[in-house]
Amino acid sequence: MALTNRINFSNLRGDVFGGLTAAVIALPMALAFGVASGAGPEAGLYGAVLVGLFAALFGGTPTLISEPTGPMTVVMTAVIAKLTAADPENGLAMAFTVVMMAGVFQIIFGLLKLGRYVTLMPYTVISGFMSGIGVILIILQIGPFLGQSSPKGGVIGTITNLPNLFSNAVMPEVILAAFTVAVLFLMPKKLKRLIPPQLVVLIAGTILSMMVFGGADIRRIGAIPTGLPAIQVPTFTADQLQIMLIDALVLGALGCIDALLTSMVADSLTRTQHQSDKELIGQGLGNLVSGLFGGLPGAGATMGTVVNIQTGGRTALSGLVRAVLLMVVVLGAAGLIAPIPLAVLAGIAMKVGFDILDWSFLKRAHSVSWKGTLIMYGVLFLTVFVDLIVAVGVGVFIANILTIDRLTKLQSEGVKTITDADEDEDLKMTREEQMLLDRADGRVLLFHLSGPMIFGVAKAIAREHNAMEDHEVLILDLHDVPILGVTAALALENTIQDASDNGRPVFIVGASEQAMRRFKKLGIQRFVPEAHIVQTRTEALQSALALLGSPSDTAASMTAV
Repeated sequence: MALTNRINFSNLRGDVFGGLTAAVIALPMALAFGVASGAGPEAGLYGAVLVGLFAALFGGTPTLISEPTGPMTVVMTAVIAKLTAADPENGLAMAFTVVMMAGVFQIIFGLLKLGRYVTLMPYTVISGFMSGIGVILIILQIGPFLGQSSPKGGVIGTITNLPNLFSNAVMPEVILAAFTVAVLFLMPKKLKRLIPPQLVVLIAGTILSMMVFGGADIRRIGAIPTGLPAIQVPTFTADQLQIMLIDALVLGALGCIDALLTSMVADSLTRTQHQSDKELIGQGLGNLVSGLFGGLPGAGATMGTVVNIQTGGRTALSGLVRAVLLMVVVLGAAGLIAPIPLAVLAGIAMKVGFDILDWSFLKRAHSVSWKGTLIMYGVLFLTVFVDLIVAVGVGVFIANILTIDRLTKLQSEGVKTITDADEDEDLKMTREEQMLLDRADGRVLLFHLSGPMIFGVAKAIAREHNAMEDHEVLILDLHDVPILGVTAALALENTIQDASDNGRPVFIVGASEQAMRRFKKLGIQRFVPEAHIVQTRTEALQSALALLGSPSDTAASMTAV
């Protein structure tokens, strides 16, 4: 695996145009997310430059554009609010330390090759989680939309302060924010293809604020530091370390999901295949460096990635071009940003919240599955009003329990006992096997299992166990069992031991290598001699009849066949 991303100059013109367009879109978004998070517009710019640069250099998706995103900003906002409330002096430094730690977690995930598992999450949970983040982003922008700072207390604080916010609304800023949202929603698609609507409202909103509301007291970005950002020394306290680790894990995991889902979008557009584990390492390096220089955390951004690809970007050079262009803004053109009204950025961030909402699934969920709908809305509610990690944990747990229940019911149908060839419906025994089983006259019990034996099937095995009391020989048929889980293996061990203790010989037929390894580790040889482990039902039935003391009858039946 190459250390750097796939960078070449074979598509120079397309990559330059792709990077340029992505940079134009990234500028207003970075400023909006920086202000929304509470870290300041410069933090959004630093994050857009550094995460984008290192993810492009060392990631595994050539066309991916990485920068601060709505979901990452929502989590970062909560982290900043929590840590600054606990330690006003060092809270912001500790928040940037959380970003560094999140990057380290992402690098570890990549080195452990966990990339392919990150997106193995039920869609109902992802949908509820992302929609919940969209709702949070919208609610948190109500204060800035109305011309005021966001109340303390996050979502709950904003909701409880709604009467005060509306009664103290600053009309010039409300008009600017409403203008911003209206343009973003109503701008014709043809124009959107020519120029990013975020840039349009950024310029138009700033001009409007200066020409129409020049005499009003409007909150603006103001001067931001130019030049290279200062290094943020990792800061933590003993009483906050555990909280910081949990926040970093949540931030890192969310960044992984966000990035890899966007990588899948890029794959579908470019007909290529990204490298998941390498992408996680690139994202981790980007967030580590971003936190070190006081930048917001970032991940793969769907809007920037799609625009990059549509305007010609095909290699990681496009991401590097975008990062360099934004760096020029940070180093020397920051003065042009100072007059931008905060209300315009609030409108941009609010529109991002609406875009994050999974409208497609929200409209159809109730007609697809009522259980899935309950999970989605439950995760959404927990995300907004309780906690992000609780929401995902509860959602995944419930979704997996329901899935296991369905699989268990399905697999339980593959656990059956047969004593008569006439009972064979799905087993498709050969004529010879049917005659041998009939010859046993009910004294041999064929215990047939099919499909993966997960732990939920143990109950069905125990239920069929009771049918063995009236038979003299047990044949355990595992021909159709590709995987034997530990719990199911223990249930079969109990069945075999019970039969052995009661003097009933046991044969194991057609067990896979995996199943036999598991049986041997459980010490199954104590109850089943090596000669009783065979590959075909015919061998087992012949040996069973021989044990029952009727070898001549067996030979006669074979001659008849």
